[in-house]
Amino acid sequence: MLMTAGTVVRMRAARCWEEGSHSENSSMSQCAYPEDAAESELPDGCGLLHTSRKYLKLKNFEEEIRAHRDLDGFLDRASIILNETATSLDDVLRAMLLRLVHKPDNTESDCNLDLLMAVLFTDAGTPMEGKVHLLSDTIQGVTATVTGVQYQQSWLCIICTSKSLLKRHVCISRLVRPQNWGENCCEVRFVILVLAPPKMKSTKTATEVGRTFATMFLDITFRQKLLKTRTEEEFKEALVHQRQLLTMMDQGLTPSLKHYSISSICIPKSHQPLQQKDFFPVGKGIREDFARRFPVYPLDFTDGIIGKNKAVGKFITTTLFLYFACLLPTIAFGSLNDEITYGAIVIRGICDDYDLDFNTFYAWTGLWNSFFLTLYALFNFSLIMSLFKRSTEEIIALFISMTFVLDAVKGIVKIFQKYYGTSHGNHNADHISVLSLLGLGTSLNTSFHTALNTSLLANPPELTSVSSRSAEHSSRETAVLSLLIMLGTLWLSYTLYQFKKSPYLHPYMREILSDCALPISVLTFSIISSYGFQEINMSKFRYNPSERLFKIAEMQSLSLGAIGSAMGLGFLLSMLFFIEQNLVAALANAPENRLVKGTAYHWDLLLIAIINTGLSLFGMPWIHAAYPHSPLHVRALAVVEERVENGHIYETIVNVWETRLTTLGASILVGFSLLLLPLPLQWIPKPVLYGLFLYIALTSIDANQLFERMALLLKDQASYPPTHYIRRVPQRKIHYFTGLQVLQLLLLCAFGMSPLPYMKMIFPLIMMAMIPIRYKLLPRIIEAKYLDAMDAEH
Repeated sequence: MLMTAGTVVRMRAARCWEEGSHSENSSMSQCAYPEDAAESELPDGCGLLHTSRKYLKLKNFEEEIRAHRDLDGFLDRASIILNETATSLDDVLRAMLLRLVHKPDNTESDCNLDLLMAVLFTDAGTPMEGKVHLLSDTIQGVTATVTGVQYQQSWLCIICTSKSLLKRHVCISRLVRPQNWGENCCEVRFVILVLAPPKMKSTKTATEVGRTFATMFLDITFRQKLLKTRTEEEFKEALVHQRQLLTMMDQGLTPSLKHYSISSICIPKSHQPLQQKDFFPVGKGIREDFARRFPVYPLDFTDGIIGKNKAVGKFITTTLFLYFACLLPTIAFGSLNDEITYGAIVIRGICDDYDLDFNTFYAWTGLWNSFFLTLYALFNFSLIMSLFKRSTEEIIALFISMTFVLDAVKGIVKIFQKYYGTSHGNHNADHISVLSLLGLGTSLNTSFHTALNTSLLANPPELTSVSSRSAEHSSRETAVLSLLIMLGTLWLSYTLYQFKKSPYLHPYMREILSDCALPISVLTFSIISSYGFQEINMSKFRYNPSERLFKIAEMQSLSLGAIGSAMGLGFLLSMLFFIEQNLVAALANAPENRLVKGTAYHWDLLLIAIINTGLSLFGMPWIHAAYPHSPLHVRALAVVEERVENGHIYETIVNVWETRLTTLGASILVGFSLLLLPLPLQWIPKPVLYGLFLYIALTSIDANQLFERMALLLKDQASYPPTHYIRRVPQRKIHYFTGLQVLQLLLLCAFGMSPLPYMKMIFPLIMMAMIPIRYKLLPRIIEAKYLDAMDAEH
C-alpha cells in the first residue's frame, strides 16, 4: 500500500523530548526540557512540527485511464538519470531539476530552480533555517505488520505543486549507491520527482501522477529489474512491461503485488444474459421475494421505535414530508387536468364519441392493466429490468423531473394568459394526451399516490365552485404575485432543504428544518398569499362535493369490441406501470443507499395489480411507485455524512432507517385530508403547488449522474470531481456519452410530451427501445469498457 507524508530527511535540533522526536503516528514537536519550561523564551532550535500521513489507493491500471496516459506522457518526454553519483538529497534534486529545465522541449522559461528547491522543502520560517530539511510532500510504499508499519526504503516519490509551472513534469533518478537520508529513507536507490501546477483536473494533480509511478515501484521485482538496466531505452521497456503486468487483471494479480493490493483493484463482473429458464417456474420470483422479506417484516414496524437507537423524531418529520409530497402534487395535477380537460377525465371524450359508459370503460382498462401486471409478476418479468443500465434509468428519471418543471411552467403560463393578457387562452380538447386519457394527467407522475384526483377532476365546467368564474377578472397583480409566490416557495423550500449544511443552530434543529422544508414553505406562502394579499384574487383549484367517490362500474354494459379496445389501452398502460414501478424500485434500492433488508420487485408488482383491481372497479385513480417521491423518501430516512476527497465535498449515506411506519402514517393522513375539503386545502393557491413542482424536480436531480456530466461541459477541468468515471474514462468519451444520452432524452420528450395522442400511445415502447439502443447502438460508437465504467455505481 502507499502512504503520503511529510518525511523527515535530516534534522538537527537542540534539546528535545525523546518521545517527541521519535513519534510517527502523531504530530511531532520539539521543545525544551521541563526545567526550562518556565523561561519566557524557548532555546534556539526549538519549535513545532505538524506531520500528516494518509493512505493512498493503488492506481488501477485496468480501469483508471490516467495511469496509462501518465506513463505515456513520461515516455514521450523521458527525464531519466541513470547512475547518479550525488550523495546528498539536495544535490540529487538539483540535478533532477536541471535535467527538466535543460530539456530541448522545455517550455518553462520562467522556471526558477531556487524557488522550486524552496517549495520542495519546508525550511522557510523554521527555527534553524537552512540547516533542517523536511520534504513537503512524499509518497512511500508501506507494509502493515503486527508490530506496526514498515516502510519500503529503497525508493522515494517526491511531489510538488508550484504556481510557476505551466505543465506537469516527471523525472526518475537511479543512484549509484544506496543513500541514507534519515528515518524511513535509509537505503534509497530511486527518486521520483513529480512537479505540477496547482490548477489541474482532479485526475491530473501531482498526487495522482505520483500515485501512478508509486504503484509501479511498489513491486520489488520491478525495482530489481530497473537496477539491471543499462540504457534509458531498457529503462523505458521495463516501465512498459510493468504496465502490462498491472493491466493483466483477467489473469489474476502478479505474485509480487498480491501482498500490497488487497482491496485496491477490482475485477469487473461478467454480465450473464437472461435465458428462458430464468422466467420459470411460474411464481418463483414472488416466492423468493416473500421468503426474503417476511423474516424482517416485524422489524419494519419496530426499528427506530424499540431499542437503544430510536429515530421517532426523524420518522415524524419524514411522515410530514411524504404527506405533503403526495397530497399537494395530487391537487396540483388534478388542477391542471381540470383546466385542460374542462373538469373531466378526458377518457370520457372517447366514451362519448363511441357512446360508451365512462366508468365501465375505465374499469375494464384498469382490470386489463392489472391482469397484465399479474402476468409480469408470475412470469418473473422484473428480471428484464436488469437490462436497464444506470444510464438508462437516469435518462428516464431526468425526463420525469423535466415533466414536473414543464407542468409548473404550463401552470404559471395559464395564469398569465388568464390574468395578464387580454386572451384567456384556448383549450383544444383534441390535443389531450393519451396518458391523460388513461387517467394519468399531463405527466407520468399524475397517478403517483393520488387518492383525491377523482374528486378534483370530476367537476364539469358548468358547475360552480367556491369562487365563481364570472367573478374572475384580468389582473396583472394576480399574475405577477403568482410568479413571485411560485419562486418564493421554491426558494424557501430549497434553502431549508440545504440548511443542514449551514453552520447555524444545533445539528438536530438543522436536520428537522431540512426534513420539514416542504411543509414549512407551503404553509408559509399559503398564509402570505391568503392573508397578506387578500385584495388580490389568486388562482385556486376547484372542488365538486356532489360527485360520488365510491361508485361500482357496471361491467356488463360494454360490448366485446369495446372490451378489446380497453385491453389494448390496458396493455400499453401495463408496460408503463411495469417500467415505472421497477425503475423507481431500482433507484430506491441503489447500492449507494445502503438498504439491507432486500428487494421484492415481483411481490410489489403483484400487490400493485391487486390494489389497482379494486381501484378500477370504483373508478378511482391507479397507483404505483412514485418518482421522485420514493428516492426522496429514502433520502429523508437516511443518515448522511459529508466527506472530502481531493478538495471536493460530497455526501454519502451511512445507513437508512427501513421502516413502513412513515408510508403508513402518510397514507392515513392523505385519507383524512378528505375532511379538509374544500377548506382549508383550498386556501393553498396554485402558484404554491407549482413552486412545489419545481422543488421536487430540483431535489430529484441532486444525485443524477447524467445531470452532473451535463454540468461538466460548463466547468473548468480543475473543478471536475474525482468520480469513478472521471478516473476511468477519457474526457472526450465522457462528453460523447453525455451527448448520446441527451439525444435519447430528447427522443423521450418528443413522444412523452407530444401534443399528438397517438405518439404518446407508443411512449412505453420507446422506453423499452432504450435497451437495444444501449446494448447494440452505443457500443458501436463508444468502447464497451468505457460504457460499463460510466454505468458502474462506483
